[in-house]
Amino acid sequence: MSPNKPFGLSLPDYPWDSMGTYIQEAQKHPGGVVNLSIGTPVDPTPELIQRALAGASNAPGYPTTHGTPELREAISAWFARRRNVPGLDPAHVMPTVGSKELVAWLPTLMGLGPGDVVVRPSVAYPTYDMGAHFAGATPVAADSLAGLDSQTRSRVRLVWVNSPGNPTGSVLDTDGLRSVVEEARAIGAVVASDECYGELGWGQWDSARGGQAVPSVLDPRVNGGSHELLLAVYSLSKQSNLAGYRAAFTAGDGGILANLVNSRKHAGMIVPFPVQEAMRVALKDDRHVAEQKDLYRSRRERLIPALEGFGLTLHHSEAGLYLWATAGEDTWHTVGRLAALGIVVGPGTFYGEAGSGFIRVALTGSDERIDAAIGRLGA
Repeated sequence: MSPNKPFGLSLPDYPWDSMGTYIQEAQKHPGGVVNLSIGTPVDPTPELIQRALAGASNAPGYPTTHGTPELREAISAWFARRRNVPGLDPAHVMPTVGSKELVAWLPTLMGLGPGDVVVRPSVAYPTYDMGAHFAGATPVAADSLAGLDSQTRSRVRLVWVNSPGNPTGSVLDTDGLRSVVEEARAIGAVVASDECYGELGWGQWDSARGGQAVPSVLDPRVNGGSHELLLAVYSLSKQSNLAGYRAAFTAGDGGILANLVNSRKHAGMIVPFPVQEAMRVALKDDRHVAEQKDLYRSRRERLIPALEGFGLTLHHSEAGLYLWATAGEDTWHTVGRLAALGIVVGPGTFYGEAGSGFIRVALTGSDERIDAAIGRLGA
């Protein structure tokens, strides 16, 4: 190695670091900043989950990488009850240190490298690309494998699906998911479906208001009853306000899961036992999930008219914690106009070239801060 070669990976700068100027502008507002740029929960972690964490705090031994049997059984039961995935073998489940950790390291843990292609949605969370870069693989933005040239398609090893999508809030129905699965299986590629907003459907996808539930890639209507080459990824950060716990899991193809568990044992990627217990309790209680969803629904229904009155047009936004909107102008001009009102939003350009002209507005503000934004937009 050359003595002048710097240590570390040559990766793009973290995109949110470029927001400093706009945050400083927003902070000048006399009513304080309303930060709707990042989807971090702001409501309290439910008490029953806090009690479970505290009750399991006497944990002197190493936790299990695969997850306790009790946790894996709770995950399997949750899939059957909430995601229309009956009969999931608890052996084919594994907890992860948040879902972002798995997104970033899955290509590496799968053994991908130079020459391999990782496909992600055309408008997507940046970590899908970063995971490919960490492994030395090539990320490609595409919403269908059919649009890729034959040489690229032959190199695809992993296809990321994100439904409901971040940042767009778009949802793939069972036919759409089935099409992705069939295309990937035809070339022997794995489909990893990031479903962390699955409980947060609105309108036709709001099962609490007479709509249908957002489908999972493990739903037999999607995969014909086989989980071969499929992984579902889920996080409790959004539904249960557990972002600080780093509580997530993946499930699906038993062979892939066994290899992931083995690799993670070697790497020491383990969810702490108290967090595993908190997850187990959280997954057995649907009431707190419904209550949190009611809060987000109320904020969403109040915020949409204010954004539209400001001149923004919503696209997709059928599910999840974000509103995907455009004013028909340059992304950064819209970001700047809102910063002048003390409101910080996410630039659509952070999510790929197809996000140009758009902004992402998060619902993760307190009721008081959401109402403050509504007042400023109306003024």
